Amino acid sequence: MRHAEVCLRASQKVKHYYGVLERQFRTYFARAERGKGNTGEVLMSLLERRLDNVVHRLGFAASRAAARQMVMHGHITVNGGRLDVPSYLVKAGDLVRVKNRAKSLQLVHAALADSRRDVPDFLSRAESPIPEGRVDRLPGSDDVSIPVQANLIIELCSK
Repeated sequence: MRHAEVCLRASQKVKHYYGVLERQFRTYFARAERGKGNTGEVLMSLLERRLDNVVHRLGFAASRAAARQMVMHGHITVNGGRLDVPSYLVKAGDLVRVKNRAKSLQLVHAALADSRRDVPDFLSRAESPIPEGRVDRLPGSDDVSIPVQANLIIELCSK
């Protein structure tokens, strides 16, 4: 396989994994280029900070698609306010909580019962009647859940 194809596959893998389309991915890449530090690490950190990804990583949903739908349908609050934008980027210190409604709690308790997934280091989940999690710090390269070489994506997008 040619190097260009390897770069393209890595890019497609990341877009599929996080559920973002090309235009949105380009926006994340442009933001990562402007950010401080390694562009690849900043890009992956941005993708990990998406609200739908955080909801999934906390174990509140079985998949990123289910997490995206939960967010869009208003089952999740951030810092006490309703938020229905799956691409919202959480910040360190944000409190992600499930709404105190029967349907919301039913969805999340079912997801938590099905999978006892480990919560990544940059997040913490409180075991309470109303599930909630906190973003303790911004995710680093160690916290990325997908095994991909970000430098391949950077090579492709920088052209």
